[in-house]
Amino acid sequence: MDGSNADGSDFDVELTAARQSTVGATTVRRLLPQRHRRTVGPWCFEDHMGPTEVTPTRGLDVGPHPHIGLQTVTWLTEGEVLHKDSLGTEQLIKPGQVNLMTAGRGVVHSEEATGSYGGRLQGVQLWVAQPSQTRATDPAFEHHAELPQVELGQSVATVITGGFGSEVSPARQDWPAVGIQGAVRPGRSVWPLNPEFEHGLITVEGSVSIGNNIITPGQFAYLPPGIAELPIDANEAATVLLIGGKPFAEQVLIWWNLVARTTEEIDEAYLGWLDGQFGPVDTRLAPMPTPTPPWFRPSN
Repeated sequence: MDGSNADGSDFDVELTAARQSTVGATTVRRLLPQRHRRTVGPWCFEDHMGPTEVTPTRGLDVGPHPHIGLQTVTWLTEGEVLHKDSLGTEQLIKPGQVNLMTAGRGVVHSEEATGSYGGRLQGVQLWVAQPSQTRATDPAFEHHAELPQVELGQSVATVITGGFGSEVSPARQDWPAVGIQGAVRPGRSVWPLNPEFEHGLITVEGSVSIGNNIITPGQFAYLPPGIAELPIDANEAATVLLIGGKPFAEQVLIWWNLVARTTEEIDEAYLGWLDGQFGPVDTRLAPMPTPTPPWFRPSN
């Protein structure tokens, strides 16, 4: 399906539908990875969570689980979530703020109800694959309560990660990439893109058009490298999320919550998690059930 640059030239738009599941009491749309598209730049995972109603004691409630070789990016458009991890972090996140956890060689975290917030919850959980130069480093966590914004025609773009227009996010990056939330008003906005990046766009609320393509919640629009300007048209107020980056130079293997390069690396992390080597999280939640890798064979 085609879209058009602001100058009238055409580009390809690839639309795919999300897979839907439930995590706790929350509906989740899995937008990335897809069977035919595993990454967009370094982004290797994108879940649209909600909207759902939560209580102070029952929310997203994702029990402790391990990560290696990735960064988690948590972004809310409604509600509040409490993040805890094996580094000792306890951080509340609200709309307009970003939690960035770098797993490196290994970290454990949980996401849970705040104990005080009740109402609608909605947001996006993303993973960024770490390149070989950084994926074995020490784990880390950062929270940014304020992020730069850019006015673009009929939209206001919040720079979650990377650079956009004249603004740069303070969030750490291990590979050239960008993550943007756009609050889109009726009319046309033209977003400047890095033509060396590939991009993916979703809507969290409302719908927008790219050329002849109408993007609604639950759809993922892939944009290949070579696009310098992205015209976005809206007939109603909408919230969109754009991710992108330089095509990732390494083949990644994703199993469960682990990002690696080989099954041997997955096996080592899996056994380390079962053996308690990742460290504890101070949480009321039970650990997430741990599946067994389909290729795993216990040694005698």
